[in-house]
Amino acid sequence: MRTLRGLSAEALAAQAPAALQSLDSVARDLYPLLFKASFQLERAELLQALLARWPLAEFRLGALLGPGTDHPEDLRDRPCRPCLEACVRGLRAHLLPAQGPVRLRLADLTGLRDVQEPRCRCGRTLGRWGRTELLARACCELQAEAQVALRPEVEVLADLFVTEGNFETVVRALKPAGPAPLRLRCPTFRADSLRPAQLLQVVRLAGPGAMRRLEVVHNVRLHAGHVQQLLAQVRFSSLTALTLPAKALDAPPAQGPAPQGEDPHLTAIAQALGQMTQLTELSVAFSTLTGKIRQLLSPLQTPLQTLDLANCALNHEDMAFLADYPHAAHLEVLDLSGHDLVSLYPSTFFRLLGRAAPSLRTLTLEECGLGDQHVNRVVLGLSPCIKLQELRLLGNPLSARALQCLFTGLCDLPQLRSIEFPVPKDCYPEGVPYPQEEPAASKFDQQKYEEVAGELRAVLLRAGRHDIQVSTPLHGAFDPDTQETSHELGVFLLQAFRSALEKFSRALEQME
Repeated sequence: MRTLRGLSAEALAAQAPAALQSLDSVARDLYPLLFKASFQLERAELLQALLARWPLAEFRLGALLGPGTDHPEDLRDRPCRPCLEACVRGLRAHLLPAQGPVRLRLADLTGLRDVQEPRCRCGRTLGRWGRTELLARACCELQAEAQVALRPEVEVLADLFVTEGNFETVVRALKPAGPAPLRLRCPTFRADSLRPAQLLQVVRLAGPGAMRRLEVVHNVRLHAGHVQQLLAQVRFSSLTALTLPAKALDAPPAQGPAPQGEDPHLTAIAQALGQMTQLTELSVAFSTLTGKIRQLLSPLQTPLQTLDLANCALNHEDMAFLADYPHAAHLEVLDLSGHDLVSLYPSTFFRLLGRAAPSLRTLTLEECGLGDQHVNRVVLGLSPCIKLQELRLLGNPLSARALQCLFTGLCDLPQLRSIEFPVPKDCYPEGVPYPQEEPAASKFDQQKYEEVAGELRAVLLRAGRHDIQVSTPLHGAFDPDTQETSHELGVFLLQAFRSALEKFSRALEQME
């Protein structure tokens, strides 16, 4: 419930022209509340004026839009384009001499959440890539303003998303040739569709010493040599989370196979990770790490809370190490997709589950070959996981009857809130192999699927578990960053395909 202060701020923001005329008489401690009310009502002109006159030393967007005593609503999932553009214009105006002394010292623009269905009234949102481009351009424009050259610097914290499309603008913003009124720093950095040299260059400039999360994804084509070079040349002293793209830990193509048990690149990478004393999240999915998990994880000093080893071709030695890994008891998020865990490594897998049970919140076992014959063992293995909140089982060949048994057992997990279950194999024509690749995976009996889904929800309701959400996201979880850059990603893939064809053609000509 809003307080009288909150209601008053909303009433003033609703009358934007009157509010603009009376800003000079608004108490400085009311600016944050008036800002939030203006953001909720999407009063862009008023937001710009508020930032231009901001009377406080700090501006923290996430904190301002989050729930508060006077205004309990959470607005952080409303990345409204007009509002955010107005904020950046106001930030620029704040630095101009006409606004008087520069009072602002820190502008923290982090804390926004990009969701599939934002509640922005205008329907026009600005994702992380767009916010990066907007802020970087503002930095570059201010660098060219002679009248702000001698003004005090304002440190700006922003979550950056850099691709080939905005790389040059971001580099200019991070590496000014002269005075930089806005000094850009990056707690979270995401890179896609960059060459390895571009990645190294921009990460060096982004303030890696203060960086907390580094996500290198999809179309940054790295191998272990590149990763070793990155970690050797850039010190990530505060990094808590590292995500690497597919094959990033594979040996360089030109390098022959290393002797048994030796991988100098991986040894150097593991030693560098061991020096990151705050690292708690590691994602290295789709790298071939057969027999190398001990080498990778042993040097780590800090217990991992998130570990993604999906499709890493783990063997029995790897699973045995994980099962006895001292840090397993701290795992909160675990992804072992793409491994036949219950068929090939049942004892070590369930021992690992037992070790992680006190802390495990999210477990992903997609395409793990879980069949009807495994359901009872899976339910028994999950029973100690009393903190489990999310379970993802897409791509496993389970029948409708097996799923009902599974759901019945899962009802006993008190904190479980989400289950992603596969399309039952009964919904595909008899004899069709499972799981299937797209587009065949989408060709199933939709009516029968809906009937089975209804029966599964009924199992939960009969057990009083209406709090558990169930779904089958065939195309994966919503990724706002991929959605925002899908056009650029498509162009990048076409260029890569054309390059591969040209190399193939040249190889054929040489053979002739």
